[in-house]
Amino acid sequence: MNDRIFSSETDAAGAIGAAVAAVRAGEVIVLPTDTVYGVGADANNPDAVQKLLDAKQRGRDFPPPVLVAEAASVLALADGVDDRVNALAEAFWPGALTLVLRSAAWVTFDLGDRGATIAVRVPDHDFTRNVLRRTGPLAVSSANVHGQDAAVTAQEAYAQLGDLVAVYLDAGPGTGPVASTIVDLTTAEARVLREGRITTEQLNAVVPGLLPEPDPKPQPQPELEAEPAASGPEADAGPEPGETPPRA
Repeated sequence: MNDRIFSSETDAAGAIGAAVAAVRAGEVIVLPTDTVYGVGADANNPDAVQKLLDAKQRGRDFPPPVLVAEAASVLALADGVDDRVNALAEAFWPGALTLVLRSAAWVTFDLGDRGATIAVRVPDHDFTRNVLRRTGPLAVSSANVHGQDAAVTAQEAYAQLGDLVAVYLDAGPGTGPVASTIVDLTTAEARVLREGRITTEQLNAVVPGLLPEPDPKPQPQPELEAEPAASGPEADAGPEPGETPPRA
């Protein structure tokens, strides 16, 4: 039996306790989300965040998003929250929507090269939100080595990340590899950085005219020899940004 894997189904209290202890010690944990499994670290601890990036074999040019338990906590991390943010938060949180917002001045999280922005989400997973209520904000990325498939079980995550992660929280299989939708609201014109479980149509139903509707019959495009490099805040737990175009 793997002593790093803790079951949320047979001992939720023990699993949460182990996760909280690891986060407070500056270690990295794997936790379930409402999409796939994520690898997380204390967002306030730059050394822990670097351990997360090292475990994934990622550079600082892909700063992970931050997961919190409540929408109110998300809004406290951001500056210039407007009606668009409030409406989307009410409609889709908890859920598979990541918002890229302007970071509040007091937020000093060293997540990588994120500039003045922060990517935030409230996952629709009761157990994980209970963990987040105890740990505070966690930097979370998909639980996999860069370039590999995102893990949909704790065991798959362990197979990729091994002893680089202190605690694995096992809540059974994830709901699938389709990641959250990422919307950039740092400017007056919203942009979809990645369309995932929540569609542009669903977003526009909540905030009319938020985004241009995709062309229902896109014209064929010539093939490119290589995709351009991705940049900006990384997606939350889910397929890597470079693996799931389009990406802005």
